[in-house]
Amino acid sequence: MDLKLSDKVALVSGSTAGIGLAIATIFAQEGAKVIVNGRTKERVNHALESIGQNVPNAATQGIVADLGTQAGVEATIQQAPFVDILVNNLGIYASKAFEDISDEEWMNILEVNVMSGVRLSRHYLPLMLKENRGRIIFVSSESGLNIPVEMIHYGVTKTAQVALSRGLAETTAGSHVTVNTVLPGPTRSEGVETFIQGFANEQNISPKQVEKDFFTKTRPSSLIQRFASTSEVAALVAFVASPLASAINGAALRVEGGVVRSII
Repeated sequence: MDLKLSDKVALVSGSTAGIGLAIATIFAQEGAKVIVNGRTKERVNHALESIGQNVPNAATQGIVADLGTQAGVEATIQQAPFVDILVNNLGIYASKAFEDISDEEWMNILEVNVMSGVRLSRHYLPLMLKENRGRIIFVSSESGLNIPVEMIHYGVTKTAQVALSRGLAETTAGSHVTVNTVLPGPTRSEGVETFIQGFANEQNISPKQVEKDFFTKTRPSSLIQRFASTSEVAALVAFVASPLASAINGAALRVEGGVVRSII
């Protein structure tokens, strides 16, 4: 399917690995110019090389900036004053008991997961509305609906992204600009792969058994009973970013394998 993304400029925050890199790659495959973002030059260059290997002659740009800071956002805006598509994918997480989460940790995860999207959207959304075209997509998580007790602070930021996205969508009424949220479930990202292999080695069992146990004990409501691939998540993001999805606005779209049992 032609998603009609040729010549569109797409900025994907936190796109040197995992879901972000998969999104950047599918955008490149669809003919968009992709701006890859990461905190180090090494990681950004590695991501650009990966995209180039998968998509010969891909149009790419790398921006090294910590978008969890105001300075990083300002530096990014200077290098990319306007984009057609903004994907607020940057996010961090950590497993920790609620009573052990310090104020500093709360503020840090809010800065990275929420304020990065606030600051980028605050710049790009008015420009999109002026041009009467554009897409903003927040990559949230099913954890925004099912707050995980082992990382409540992460769940709170994911819920905040859904609320932020819907609020911004309200400002686009009557325009050709849309703002939506995508909610992935357990996904086989770089971090998950490391966790699976490490746990398998520690327990002296196979990675396949680790995955089976995870969906039996930790996420038993999953209907697909496996980790989604990053490319499966990226496919939904790419569709929502396309002109073909012009009637989708203000939505929270789930790609979580049925983990969430509610029907709305």
